Amino acid sequence: MIIKKFQAKTEKAAVEAAKKELGPNVVVMNVKNVKKKGLFASLKPAQVEVTVALEEELERNFAKKIENAAQAEEKKAPTVKKSEKNKSAKEETNSEKVIEEKLESLHSLLEQQLTKENEENEEEKKEPDDKILTFVKLIYHTLLKNEVNEKYANELTGEVEKLNKPNATLDYVLANIYQRMILKFGQPKFISPAEKKPKIVFFIGPTGVGKTTTIAKIASKYKVNEKKKIALLTTDTYRIAAAEQLRTYANILDTPFRVIYTTDEMLKAIKDFLSFDYIFVDTAGHSHQNQKQRENMSSFLSCLGEDVEREIYLVLSATTKYTDLLNIADAYSQFTNYRLIFTKLDETDSLGNLLNLRLYTGADLSYVTCGQDVPNDIECFNPQTTVKKLLGGK
Repeated sequence: MIIKKFQAKTEKAAVEAAKKELGPNVVVMNVKNVKKKGLFASLKPAQVEVTVALEEELERNFAKKIENAAQAEEKKAPTVKKSEKNKSAKEETNSEKVIEEKLESLHSLLEQQLTKENEENEEEKKEPDDKILTFVKLIYHTLLKNEVNEKYANELTGEVEKLNKPNATLDYVLANIYQRMILKFGQPKFISPAEKKPKIVFFIGPTGVGKTTTIAKIASKYKVNEKKKIALLTTDTYRIAAAEQLRTYANILDTPFRVIYTTDEMLKAIKDFLSFDYIFVDTAGHSHQNQKQRENMSSFLSCLGEDVEREIYLVLSATTKYTDLLNIADAYSQFTNYRLIFTKLDETDSLGNLLNLRLYTGADLSYVTCGQDVPNDIECFNPQTTVKKLLGGK
């Protein structure tokens, strides 16, 4: 795994520099502002430091490119000063410690638990390496406590155990599993503008997960904060209350609203709002076991032409049982690809299902909601924050 940091005036510029050097598949691990040092520090422009990681397979490809480049350089300059090699090795070591420093408080919390467990079992003789194994075991149980599926918890801790090396520190173990979990979450994906207006955004999912409220929160962000032209549609003709709720939000936002009954009406609405930036479509919430309703929804999703840009978001509650979430995900996967939005994070202390569904479906995570307040109780999914919570942080 490659871990490197890049500095630039903005986060975007730093990420672009990382992609230019390591390739487009880097994963952002951490972002922080860097204060300039020295006598004239206040006169120097602020910098943003971005720490990125590159997965193992990509790392090998990158390493091969570096090796080829190095061989080419050697032909031009056969000898390399020893001091330059030492400097390069030192920089690599420093970059690997970035995550360890970032996780200092979380490590302290886990180490306190480890010390307590060792004291409770001090009558048992332990080999020196048992400390690392006990620490990995503690992380494993912490993941299970946060409702990470046993299969994925085993995979994560098993990978770390394979990397157990002589004189490995607890910092090394924690940083390693932290990095791997962030890489497994991947980069979140959010609603993006269409190259050719409008972008059609469908929200699908079972009843009671908060789809309509989630749409209102996202619509408010784009209408009020970003000054975009949006329209709201609903194909939920089963529940009058849901349609009226969305109509109320549309009136507050002063944006067009329509109830859609047929695919022809859907196509007409798209044509009428061609000059708009986004069209958000609420769909009927229903049981994932209802085949007829799923087919009806599928017809709305598939009626648009290939030239129409669309994104589909499956809205799920973080409080739903894991087995039910799998059934829901499977049911919708039969007729569409989607990204994931999780709601009701304020109603649970266990976020394991976010990782479970990400690994089970392979779908990108997007937004999370944590309350009923429109438009405030929604935020972009943050892998770093979520991983820290899954590892026992607050």
